[in-house]
Amino acid sequence: QVQLVESGGGLVQAGGSLRLSCAASGRTFSNYAMGWFRQAPGKEREPVAGIRWSSVSTYYADSVKGRFIISRDNAKNTVYLQMNSLKPEDTAVYYCAAKQGSIATMWAAYDYWGQGTQVTVSS
Repeated sequence: QVQLVESGGGLVQAGGSLRLSCAASGRTFSNYAMGWFRQAPGKEREPVAGIRWSSVSTYYADSVKGRFIISRDNAKNTVYLQMNSLKPEDTAVYYCAAKQGSIATMWAAYDYWGQGTQVTVSS
């Protein structure tokens, strides 16, 4: 059974940084893509970043390019989202998700989801 467990959320001032972690377990993920999504109150879930376990392919939403960095540690089966220069509009629940094959930006394409971690950026 696939499990994704996020951690690292919290409250930070604008301009600050946070690093989210997503620990994956339950199967071999070599052919999987991992995505970070976020959902703010009253808004749709939106893609933030994505990465494949077995290649250097990455994806970033325009709103986070140059500020967020997605990375992975294959030995630890963990994906990270380093978030820098945070803005109040980055406030949301952040979710980690997994799917077989290539990175996708549609949340419905992902089969497995973590429980989410709250990120709050104060102005």
